[in-house]
Amino acid sequence: MLVSVVLNIMNEENNIADLLDSLVIQEQPLEIVVIDAKSKDRTRDIVQRYIQTHPFVKMQIHPGSRGESTNFGIAQAEGEVIAFTGGDCIANPFWVKELRKTIEGGADIVAGRTINLGLRAWEELERVELFHKGFDVSFPSCNMAFRRRAIRRVGGFDTWFITAEDIDLNFRAVEAGFNIRYNPDAIIYHRTKATIYGFFKQAFWNGVGRKQLTLKHGRLWSSYDPLRMFRQKFNAWSLLRLVCALGGYIGFKLFGERRGTGRDAAES
Repeated sequence: MLVSVVLNIMNEENNIADLLDSLVIQEQPLEIVVIDAKSKDRTRDIVQRYIQTHPFVKMQIHPGSRGESTNFGIAQAEGEVIAFTGGDCIANPFWVKELRKTIEGGADIVAGRTINLGLRAWEELERVELFHKGFDVSFPSCNMAFRRRAIRRVGGFDTWFITAEDIDLNFRAVEAGFNIRYNPDAIIYHRTKATIYGFFKQAFWNGVGRKQLTLKHGRLWSSYDPLRMFRQKFNAWSLLRLVCALGGYIGFKLFGERRGTGRDAAES
């Protein structure tokens, strides 16, 4: 079955070549749909070089929130399976093969294993898992694949979200009766933030996203596993991440979405 990898990118000139190098060697049949959200650097020039040498690489420009740009990419894709990863990621050579194998084995949605690369202290920080109907819905969209019918059924990404649009999509897909299967052999290498400022800002916006989830889906505290969270590694970095996330959570609760809190603010 054809797998369409949809890339929603902006200002990734330092990373996009590494990502595309890792994607063009994946198992066929494959198409790579690049949606550039109006980058201000050389990202599109780099992608254009791959388009000239690989006919299954396509690119269009469509600015907007991450959800809006990705939905546009999904509409351009032709595959029965829609896979996602990030502009700052690198795919293991067998990534698409493993995603396809899991889908063909009966999964509606596949979540792969994401390995963080960067500062050791940040590599070891674990996800704060969120469960719905027995499925972990907190897997990030930088390493996921969906049957097209699942995305079509739930209407794609909700463009209201600043962040956490991937968790919301997973949540709604599970609510609609689709299953998520984890494949640890579908591996994506993800670069962590390079600066302390970037780390704190990401934590803040993660908190905003979690608050948006509660505004849309109601109170979700019962969906977390307190014992599992307690067993996670706690150190100074995880505590600081929690403080920043709480700041984003409370800030969005008090002030809501304000001017400047769109994609540029969250990713700059």
